[in-house]
Amino acid sequence: MKQYLLSVHFVEGAPEPSEEEMQTMFRETDRINEEMQASGAWVFAGGLRTPESATVVRVDNGTTTMSDGPFAETKEHIAGFWVIKCTDLDQALAWAEKCAAVCGPIEVRPFDDLSEA
Repeated sequence: MKQYLLSVHFVEGAPEPSEEEMQTMFRETDRINEEMQASGAWVFAGGLRTPESATVVRVDNGTTTMSDGPFAETKEHIAGFWVIKCTDLDQALAWAEKCAAVCGPIEVRPFDDLSEA
């Protein structure tokens, strides 16, 4: 089985969902999580705090610096993710379709299989 990352994107400036819409999103996400767990696809999932809560750690010539804010200066940030195991990309895309219907755009990326190197 291969592992895939399904990442949910937050877009700065996009309209904020209402409280009712958020509660529906949470319920539907819980339903998908339960379905993933029951199918054996579930590995791990999590939501992330806002990009402003990030700390960037850099090491340059042996000197470590830490700065506030996201590493990437962009209007799109990862808001949450699932790590799932699937037989192939098609199966991962089927899960992503279910997730996108609830959470918005989902990026699907396979993990490197370092054992094949």
